[in-house]
Amino acid sequence: MHRYLLKRFASMLITLVVACALTFFLMHMIPGETTEIILKHTFIGLEETATEEQLMQFSEKYNLNDPLYIQFFEWLKNFLLNGDIGTSYVYHKPVIYLLKLRLPATILLATSSMLITVVLGISLGVYSALKQNKLSDHILRFISLFGVSMPGFWIGLLLILLFSVKLKLIPATDYGSLENLFLPALALSSHSIASVMRITRTSMLETLGQDYIKFAVAKGLSTRTIVLRHAMKNALLPVITVLGFQMGHLLGGSIVIEQVFTWPGIGSLLVNSISARDIPVVQGCVMCIVAMFLMINFLVDIFYTYLDARIKYD
Repeated sequence: MHRYLLKRFASMLITLVVACALTFFLMHMIPGETTEIILKHTFIGLEETATEEQLMQFSEKYNLNDPLYIQFFEWLKNFLLNGDIGTSYVYHKPVIYLLKLRLPATILLATSSMLITVVLGISLGVYSALKQNKLSDHILRFISLFGVSMPGFWIGLLLILLFSVKLKLIPATDYGSLENLFLPALALSSHSIASVMRITRTSMLETLGQDYIKFAVAKGLSTRTIVLRHAMKNALLPVITVLGFQMGHLLGGSIVIEQVFTWPGIGSLLVNSISARDIPVVQGCVMCIVAMFLMINFLVDIFYTYLDARIKYD
């Protein structure tokens, strides 16, 4: 187990570094002079043109005249040796400080969406399996197909139109209370609910067809006992896998949803930083999202050993 953990953490660290390297070099491949774009978002205004002196001063201050590979390896050295992931060109604050400000809002949104996904996705999937080929099953399958097909931001716009514009029940853009959380969490989780519901239904149908379930039925056990005590644990194995990936999807998908609902999380910070070419902040946001995704999938793999004793990591 120790060897597995060591290899797993090493692969996670390599993945993080590769993700940061790709982000850094791809950001520099975007058309436009990086230094001038940063100056337009910080000192001179979007409609103005930077002078040669301003470009030279700013480039010297942040070592932007160095070759790209040297800039990246300097960043990597500071990260590995000091845990420093840079300073924002635009906000003039350490990236760690900005992430600490924005991360709680993103985690709140993603975990709320995941909670909705688990409760609705699994319960509706089990119900659909138990009502196979009946009217309620057909309706739920149609809804799940709709949820999988529609992008989250489009559902978010529909929710704003219905609950905020027409019914005037919930404000569309605000932060700090449960009612402000409801619409973005529901929009973000819509695709995940549909995916989990479909995989739960399929897995539950397969489990209910096993011989040990037929034996339990023959013994006269109630449907509730059969589902909760005998079928659910085995049926949940593929669902857990999907939930791990869906958590990554929720973290990544929050980038668009945060823009739609002006949610003050990492996603909106990332989008604003990309347009301002604030590369240290972009790297920090990407690294944070990738790290959370890797850690969640690692925990899911460990959770497998609890659900199925046959799974061993050596």
